[in-house]
Amino acid sequence: MNKQEKQNKKAEKWTFGYTADEYKRFTFNGVLFLVLFSFLYCCLYCMRQNITYGGQYIAEGLGWTKADVGILTSTLFWTYGIGHLINGRLSERVGPPKFIVLAVLLSATANIAMGLVGFIPSIPDVFGISGLLLVLAVIWGFNGYFQSMAWTSGLAVITNWWPSDRRGTAVGFAHAFSGFGAALASLAMVAAMTVSESAGLSLGWRAVFLLPASIPLVMLVIYLVFAKTSPSKIGLAPYREKDVAKIEAENEMKEMMKSRGVLYPYLFLLKNPKFLIFVLVAFLTGVARYGMTQWVPFYFSEVYEVSIKESLFGSLALPVGMAVGTLIVPFITDKLCPTNRMPAVIVSAIVSAAAIFGFLPLDPNNAVQLVLIQILLFIAGFGIYAVNGIVFTYATDIGGRVFSATASGILDFSVYMGAAIQSIVYGFVFDINATLVFYTMIIFCAANALLALVGSKIKNK
Repeated sequence: MNKQEKQNKKAEKWTFGYTADEYKRFTFNGVLFLVLFSFLYCCLYCMRQNITYGGQYIAEGLGWTKADVGILTSTLFWTYGIGHLINGRLSERVGPPKFIVLAVLLSATANIAMGLVGFIPSIPDVFGISGLLLVLAVIWGFNGYFQSMAWTSGLAVITNWWPSDRRGTAVGFAHAFSGFGAALASLAMVAAMTVSESAGLSLGWRAVFLLPASIPLVMLVIYLVFAKTSPSKIGLAPYREKDVAKIEAENEMKEMMKSRGVLYPYLFLLKNPKFLIFVLVAFLTGVARYGMTQWVPFYFSEVYEVSIKESLFGSLALPVGMAVGTLIVPFITDKLCPTNRMPAVIVSAIVSAAAIFGFLPLDPNNAVQLVLIQILLFIAGFGIYAVNGIVFTYATDIGGRVFSATASGILDFSVYMGAAIQSIVYGFVFDINATLVFYTMIIFCAANALLALVGSKIKNK
């Protein structure tokens, strides 16, 4: 091979098998899809975490206890988690792009139904249980399943555009917008209640569901006009990985799929010890993440008598920190530890545990202490969600373009089992001792660091 041929081969490898012009088109459309999907997923949180931030409005409007709100909230977590377990693999069979669109349309329908049910004059109780609570819980459970169709499908499409050595950056970026989504949902709740009251709509707690649904529907139109879901949509062949080992691994997975059936990815993943470590890490992260976002506003309002709106704004640093953490840390792992991302989990988990411990004794009614609370909540969110971002980056690492949706579906199932359990358990614990809720989260963050330490010793398969 002469010098010119070597240079041509090097250039071909760098551009993933494309010509210079094709590579520019490939890169542009890959970035465009990532940005549009990330914004769309961000907006979806307005139809999911609206109930997390609007729980106080619902409790006040209906005279419910925190346990009632916790039960209603948890139904989405259960169905969202189970939905991921199913829809990750199902989307790979039916087509991830279709599932992304269906997720938005069906979730919007469920949210509108939640608000409209509130106008029914009377729903009879069933075996002493509030009929309204039961109906809302069923609808919200369906909403959880609908929402589960989006994230794993989006990750699968991201792998179409982003090669393995860049996926931490791409997944971290998309994942950051779920953190921003939590912040957007918080602001949407305040805006919805303000508009409802100032415009004289008399929607009350129903505004939590009716008004925010318009945001993702508008974003869906923009997404459908501009997003391309694979290189073939712009006339390009699939990219070629630079890493020969990655090419061989994906080819092996494709062959396994042909010979061992559609359910084999579950077996392939669950017999991998490192993947199982990530499953446990995902569970504990789900407890910490949703425990913080759900109960910090309650903590401010109940323990320190801060108003609902002030408590929502006061806890806004938490989801912003989450967004920044998952944006930065997976990107760093691409550069420093792309084949073993566990060290980043260890550091992030320890940082989040320390930050949660630090904010508990501080009083938000004191101006100086309020600033410290904002800083510590930002740091806690940064660490907790950085771990979550690493979890889903690992899903694309192990699944590649063949079954990353299945891998992320299993991991997200674990995340939301943790979220569902905390929602019910902490609803009762909070009424007994609010501080105890957060001390258990500190323990769970520390446990994640220990799990990651064990996982870092396991070689990749």
